Amino acid sequence: SLADLVKLTGFLLASLAAWYLGYLFSAYVPKKTIKASVANLQAIGKQPVLRAPVPKRQKCDHWSPCPPGNYAYRILSGGGKAKLAKICFEDELCVIDSTDYSGEMVTFINNAPEGSLLLMVTHDDGSTRLKNDAKNLVEELGSKEIWNMKFRSSWAFIAAKGFKIPDNIQKEKV
Repeated sequence: SLADLVKLTGFLLASLAAWYLGYLFSAYVPKKTIKASVANLQAIGKQPVLRAPVPKRQKCDHWSPCPPGNYAYRILSGGGKAKLAKICFEDELCVIDSTDYSGEMVTFINNAPEGSLLLMVTHDDGSTRLKNDAKNLVEELGSKEIWNMKFRSSWAFIAAKGFKIPDNIQKEKV
C-alpha cells in the first residue's frame, strides 16, 4: 500500500541522514576528544560509591558507646508468651521465665548484697501476679508506681540497695 511505501521511504531517509551525520561527526571532531569523552563515560561506572560504614555494635545494642565510668544497660518489658522481658547489663542478657513471680522477686531482693543495683521488669501482668509482700518490698526500694500498674501493664524499675541512684536517671516507667 501507499502508506507502507511512504513509511519505508521515511525510514530509509532517516537512516541515511543518521549515517551521514555520524560520518561528518567522525571526520571533523578530533580523535583525542572522542577518546577522552568515551574514557570519561567509562569512568563514571568505576568511581567509588560513598557509603556510610556499618555501625559497630555497642554493648546492649546501643548505637554509641557509653562514656568511661558508665554502664550500658537496656530494659525491655515483655508481653504475651512470645515476647519475654529482657534486661541487658554490660552486654550480659538476663531473661527469666518463672512461674513464682513474687517468691523469686522477694528472695532476689532479700539476697542482694548492700551496694547492689537492681533492675526489674514485668513480663506479662505484674498487677495481678505480684503479691503484696513483693510490691511492699519494691516500694521500700523507692518505687512510686508498683501499686499503680493496671492489668497487663508494662513496668520497668531500677533500684539501688544500700546507695542512692543519681537524680538524672529515670528510675521507673509504667
